[in-house]
Amino acid sequence: MSVFEGRHGSAGAPRAVWGSGGHFGAPSKMSDGFVPVTTTSALPPGAMTWVVVDRERVLLANVEGVFYAVRDACGHRQAPLSKGTLDGHVIECPLHFATFDVRTGKLLSGPVADDVPTYAVEVKDDTVYVKRAPLP
Repeated sequence: MSVFEGRHGSAGAPRAVWGSGGHFGAPSKMSDGFVPVTTTSALPPGAMTWVVVDRERVLLANVEGVFYAVRDACGHRQAPLSKGTLDGHVIECPLHFATFDVRTGKLLSGPVADDVPTYAVEVKDDTVYVKRAPLP
C-alpha cells in the first residue's frame, strides 16, 4: 500500500513515498528484507526525503549519488531529521541543531547522547531499496 506524503529536503515539497507491503514502479524481486522506497531519479544528489518502512519513518539522503538511510528521529526530542538540513554527509536536526553523519548515524554534535540507527540501502536499476530493520 502506498503513502503519498513526505518531505523533500528542508523545503518541505511533497513527494510520493512507499511503505512496506507496496511496491514502487514495476514489481521487484529484491529479497533479504529490502523494500522499494523510491527511484534514483526522484531524489537528486544533495536531496533528502522521508519514507515509511514497516511503519517507521526513515530519512533517505542522496549524497553525491550514494544513498543513505537513517531513522528519521533525533534522539533528543524525536524531531524529524528530514525537516533539518543536509550538508554533504551531515544532517542537522531542526529543533536543537544536533548533527549526525548520514553514513554511520553517529552523533557529531548536539544535546543528545545517542547515535541514530542506520538502514542498509541497495540500488538496482533505477529503484532504491531500504532494508526493513535497522543495522545492528
